[in-house]
Amino acid sequence: TINIVFMPYFKFHNIKITGVATSIPSHVVKTDDRTDVWGKEYIEKFKAAVGIEQIHTTAEHQTASDLCYDAAERLILHKNIKREEIGAVLFVGFSTDYWRPSNACILQYRLGLSQDCVAYDLRLACSATPYGLQAACSMMQTSDIKKVLLLIGEMSSQSTYQGDSTALLFGDAGSAILLEKTEEENFIEEMLCSDGSGFKAIIVPAGGFRNPDATHEVFTLANGSKNTLYNTWLNGADVFAFSISAVPKTTKAFFEKTGSKVDDYDCFPIHQANKAICLKIAKKLGIPLERMPLVIDKYGNTTATSLILALCDTYGKDNSNVELNCLIQAFGIGLSWGVASARINTNDILPITETDNIFTEGIVNTPADIGIV
Repeated sequence: TINIVFMPYFKFHNIKITGVATSIPSHVVKTDDRTDVWGKEYIEKFKAAVGIEQIHTTAEHQTASDLCYDAAERLILHKNIKREEIGAVLFVGFSTDYWRPSNACILQYRLGLSQDCVAYDLRLACSATPYGLQAACSMMQTSDIKKVLLLIGEMSSQSTYQGDSTALLFGDAGSAILLEKTEEENFIEEMLCSDGSGFKAIIVPAGGFRNPDATHEVFTLANGSKNTLYNTWLNGADVFAFSISAVPKTTKAFFEKTGSKVDDYDCFPIHQANKAICLKIAKKLGIPLERMPLVIDKYGNTTATSLILALCDTYGKDNSNVELNCLIQAFGIGLSWGVASARINTNDILPITETDNIFTEGIVNTPADIGIV
């Protein structure tokens, strides 16, 4: 018997995911185009092990909030939602437009939502979906808010150093999830966990208030890769070991707590960390690969948005009106991870759209751009 005493469990009643959309930047970087930096042999080994053929990266001045805006706008129009009915907008991700204010407040303004609208950010990456669902559903369960926009976005490609292998790994995307209260019997169930002792496993060490004046030196490591303290550092071995251990354990605990099993789920949207991790987790849990959407080859690891992106790529053009019982598995930076179950109709999953949208009003180069002269 798995000990689940210390795994926080949540069950939300009569709340449903009624829409999902993802937008990506139009600019594509092929893995094969990096042979001048890494050499052909390394690139071939990387593609075989990690599974990434290309990534999409944001253009100058384009941000995660631009991608989320595009996804949310399409979702609002597709669902024919009255903007004044949206009672909260939450943004989940580390890629904020500014140190201050929050992306959520900017997106509330851009989307034309009512001022009677809760707006705030959550700083999470790979585990953004289950944690974001918990925050949004908790708010809805304890208030009169009937509709919430959960926006999840990252532009992790912009925090990588081109001489480090993370530059081959991370792509950019923004997703929007619409949550609504419903009269029908519907549950969203979750388990969330964290282990802060692994905070150095995925980290950008400098640039925050802890190390504001760290050196900008370019470090060369034993394996030949280069990086700076102002870019993403990833301990691949530690992340791999954590992922293939913690995620299956928590998923099995979730099965025990909810009285469910693999065969009860139609789809297993999983964080697209890399191909090897996803396949290992599937094997440990006995998940049929045809029920685990894997699209990392086309988009790379888009961190916070990756499992929603996988859903949109796989079902976005499916008009079969099928209710999918989904088991979401997300894990990564923090370290934090979570498992969640939710029902999503295939008609409510929009296809992925490429966008070059940029919020030009948000570009600030001089005091005059802020309104101060």
